[in-house]
Amino acid sequence: MAQNLTHKILAAHLVDGSSLGTPGSEIALRIDQTLTQDATGTMAYLQFEALGLDRVQTELSVSYVDHNTLQMGFRNPDDHQFLRTVAKRYGIVYSPPGTGICHQLHLENFAKPGKTLIGSDSHTPTAGGLGMIAMGAGGLSVALAMAGESYRIAMPKVVQVQLTGRLQGWATAKDIILHLLGMLTVKGGVGRIFEYTGPGVETLTVPERATITNMGAELGATTSLFPADRQAEAFLMSMGRAEDYVEWVADEGATYDETIEIDLSTLEPLAAQPHMPDRVVPVRELAGLKVSQSAIGSCTNSSYADLKSVALMLAGKQLSETTDLLVSPGSKQVMKMLARENLMEPLLDAGARILEASCGPCIGMGGSPISKGVSVRTFNRNFEGRSGTQDAQVYLTSPLVAAQVALDGQFSDPAGWGAPPQFPELPGAAPSIRHLFVFPPEDGSDVEVIRGPNIVPLENFQNLPGTIETRIQLKTGDDITTDHILPAGAQITALRSNIPAISEYIFSRVDADFVNRIKNADDGPCRGVILGGDNYGQGSSREHAALGPRHLGVCAVITKSLARIHRANLVNFGILPLILKNPADYDRLEQGSQLTIPAASIQPGGSVTIDAHGVGPVEVINDLTATELAIIQAGGLLNYVRAKREHTA
Repeated sequence: MAQNLTHKILAAHLVDGSSLGTPGSEIALRIDQTLTQDATGTMAYLQFEALGLDRVQTELSVSYVDHNTLQMGFRNPDDHQFLRTVAKRYGIVYSPPGTGICHQLHLENFAKPGKTLIGSDSHTPTAGGLGMIAMGAGGLSVALAMAGESYRIAMPKVVQVQLTGRLQGWATAKDIILHLLGMLTVKGGVGRIFEYTGPGVETLTVPERATITNMGAELGATTSLFPADRQAEAFLMSMGRAEDYVEWVADEGATYDETIEIDLSTLEPLAAQPHMPDRVVPVRELAGLKVSQSAIGSCTNSSYADLKSVALMLAGKQLSETTDLLVSPGSKQVMKMLARENLMEPLLDAGARILEASCGPCIGMGGSPISKGVSVRTFNRNFEGRSGTQDAQVYLTSPLVAAQVALDGQFSDPAGWGAPPQFPELPGAAPSIRHLFVFPPEDGSDVEVIRGPNIVPLENFQNLPGTIETRIQLKTGDDITTDHILPAGAQITALRSNIPAISEYIFSRVDADFVNRIKNADDGPCRGVILGGDNYGQGSSREHAALGPRHLGVCAVITKSLARIHRANLVNFGILPLILKNPADYDRLEQGSQLTIPAASIQPGGSVTIDAHGVGPVEVINDLTATELAIIQAGGLLNYVRAKREHTA
């Protein structure tokens, strides 16, 4: 029977569950590779250590330092020292700060067609541009994959995105994914894998494909992928990794659950308006809007091809005096390629600021816009306050658009820009930076793992009580992101290895009184419940957005709907994810409502009636499997796995 590419790769890694053709059925996958970054990695490795193994069990695990590279004070440097020594101890490749952004580096150096990858970063699907099943996950899920545990998910629907034609004029790969976001919204990919097919695929290079798969995370998709074809082979040859190429393509006549068709020749330059990636409009409709800052980079658009195009645009020109331009190369390899072709000079002469090869402004690590400023960024998210400036207006565009607005000081109609620069071909042989990675010794048993004072041991959470007596401590609206739950930025992100300290910031930009309110609630196994709207928990994979609330005493989240990774993180840390059977009940419930939840009566996939005192009965449902419910009842996944291993030892 003809198979699509998604089913082919999943079938080759299936450990448990045989219903690949049945969306929603639970499957368990063998994971070949893992990646972490420093904002999530410290906690992931503390969790791995708690399992008591001497060595990671994957084919490859890489620890990247790319988020918290601002080394102000001791916290971030101490975390980096911990990550370097724990990698050496347990058999993990270490990428030091400044080497580059994890997804760009992984694509250049380690991604392999047909393999599986999970990473503690929601943009791990970037590697799908090279024919991998690459998924974002919480740090605990990554820690367990490193320990050899299978990764369990509900089988997604497979959506065929059939591309025809060829991009024209100033349209780029970024406009393909922006077009999809405008069409489907940030909820449109939930429970889906997007597989790109059709003759238009052949016209896109791997860096272009990676831009699309990277930002597919904003659709809420499980992952996105392209075939490993001649373009993939050319990219791997350019990276000096021809031996890693294996053809992986869909069978002719393969079937899909859904199909979307896009004619690339009809696309034009697009922009996502504040404060969501799906508020997409043509750039021409923004003409005349003044721009105070432009930022080019991030894991979405920091490749050699992206920055070479910008350098060619800026050659011999100067930026508008009212607009700052920040450029963040994706890796030192990208910087070396630009330098080799004398393409750093046009950027510098035009007035651009060249930042370190890191995530930087994308997560509020420097480069914040001015008050009420308009910032045009090539990033993947424009959530309110994420830039570090609460009242900034952030627009998402391609590098070509971001460069043009930096020259003009404002948006304008691309029809008047003339001929675009030719999209660069891959270099014949890219300069290697593999010597900058720290590869582990064969035996790391005598390596000392060094821990700074900000690295706090893991908390051991209690089992779920049979009956929960509590209150709604916070009522939120729709599309609450993990940035709303736990803000990014230099001050807060430096506390990622210290759960008690970072928990002080939970919901701080939504309700400044939340932490004090829940901490002052009656002591007991559950201090409160969060009531959310649609798509609660979208955005990054940061498990701290579940771990922090759990530390504060949140035992359940009741919503209209949940984002995939955050839902998994809630389960991982023993928080009940419950869905209102009647969405109208959301309006009946208020912050402060007292609830009695018969937790012992909850069955996998079933419904249960909550007693909302003074309001009446409220029916909730769940989409939990038997294993997930057992994990929650055990107080979280770490407790569950440790108990299982002790039982089988």
